[in-house]
Parts: sequence; structure tokens; C-alpha cells
Amino acid sequence: MNTNLQIPANKKKEVGLLYPDLSFDVVGLCYKVHNEVGKFAREKQYADLLEQKLKEAGIIYKREYRIGDTNNIVDFLIEDKIILELKAKRFIPSGDFVQTQRYLQATGIKLGILVNFGSTYVRSHRIVRIENFNAKSSGLIRRY
Repeated sequence: MNTNLQIPANKKKEVGLLYPDLSFDVVGLCYKVHNEVGKFAREKQYADLLEQKLKEAGIIYKREYRIGDTNNIVDFLIEDKIILELKAKRFIPSGDFVQTQRYLQATGIKLGILVNFGSTYVRSHRIVRIENFNAKSSGLIRRY
């Protein structure tokens, strides 16, 4: 039996992704935060510990970054390349995806990562900026 067989542990970085190394590192830190805090904390508690982990990793970030003259505030802007939005909910509704896309549109940033700490396992979603995005015509916003 060959005991030198190596099995990748889901750590393969996809080819063609925007900022694969940086996004992989950031999502990895989110997993570490979730492992330490669990699923029942508040969004601010996750953000506080994540900020500490980002500092330790030497990743440059801006926390609660205000977008221009708007009242929109991004949870983290990572190295002026990635918008990181944190949630602590059982599930993420489509409005949170639209919100992240709007942040991408307003900043010109190409990649957003939406992370939900509120379920049993951390869920991260990569959101790429869509050119000529219109939330109403996209079908993501519905009026009831």
C-alpha cells in the first residue's frame, strides 16, 4: 500500500479567479474566526476578531469604509481590491447580494466576498462586479 499518497484538502485555488491568493487567505481567516467564536455570535464580534486576524496576517485593510459621500459603509475593504461583507444570519437573502453588488458598482472594485457566519458552517460567496448593473432590471429586486 502506498502511504505517500497525498490527498488535497480542498485547498486548490481555481485558475482565473480574481485575486486568488488574497481571497483564499481572507476566507481562511474567516474560517478561523468561526472556529473560535462559533455560530451564535453577533456580526460585530466576528468583525472584531477578523480584524485582529487580518493584522496578524499582515493584510492591509480598512474597516467600516465609507463609500464616497453616501451613507453606505463596507465592513472591510481588503488591500483596495476586495470588498468583504460579513453577515451573521441563518441564511442570506438576495438583498444582501444586491447590496454587495451595489458597493462594487459604487467603488469600481472588481470582487466582493459575502461571508455568513450565522449557520453551522461558514459560507462565503464570491461576487464579481457586473458591468452596467441595474438591480431592478436584474430581477433581484422585487416589489411586493
